Amino acid sequence: MDNLYVIKIGGNVIDNSENLHYFLNDFASLKGYKVLVHGGGKIATDLSHTLGVEPKMVEGRRITDIETLRVVTMVYAGLINKNIVAQLQRYQCNAIGLTGADANLIRATKRPVKEIDYGFVGDLSEASVEKSTLSKLLETGLIPVFPAITHDGEGQLLNTNADTIASAIAVALSGLYRVSLVYCFEKKGVLRDVDDEASVISSISSSGFETLKADGIIAGGMLPKLHNAFQAIKSGVNEVYIGKSDELPLLNDHLFGTRLFA
Repeated sequence: MDNLYVIKIGGNVIDNSENLHYFLNDFASLKGYKVLVHGGGKIATDLSHTLGVEPKMVEGRRITDIETLRVVTMVYAGLINKNIVAQLQRYQCNAIGLTGADANLIRATKRPVKEIDYGFVGDLSEASVEKSTLSKLLETGLIPVFPAITHDGEGQLLNTNADTIASAIAVALSGLYRVSLVYCFEKKGVLRDVDDEASVISSISSSGFETLKADGIIAGGMLPKLHNAFQAIKSGVNEVYIGKSDELPLLNDHLFGTRLFA
């Protein structure tokens, strides 16, 4: 079974052109099949202000009304996505930028209105990713690059969490490849001491996660990240890495950040 990396980057890489340049060079050098998923960074927020569309946030989550959807589609699927694809071509990495709507690759369901109406936000299910078509793209040598935009199959685009998209792609393709799901963020990995960058925990098993959680070593915002990562592993993903984007070359030797496994 061939190896596949599904790698997600966020605003800390996208918002800094130098960081992005180095990351994409490293990404292009990674051996084997790979998929890149990216968020939007603060560019969408800046453009919203310029266009007079005030960003609406509830509990740290963006409310996507129709005006906001237009902005994030322009920025995520347009400006950022095509900039990434162009830079990857520069490094002889034959990338193709795709939203979930292209080739019906990722179909989402509009999030139901409960206490909060999130607007045009998409939720994913096990059947969301069209794995056969995506696999055919990979087999032709193309490198898919996905923004955080999906569709509902009824003509409506939806803003969808990039972490969730990366996980859904990794799980969907886990029956066809040996999949490593990689989350790049601002820390070098999962830290034993949040104030000490040198305290990276090199690997965590599912049982080890329960112990670290019970001991209060893993807490706060890292908890849902790891919970979702282990859900992906239970669903067939071989391993999940969490680490800093500028250390991506360490993936070739399985030394990147923190490795999570069953």
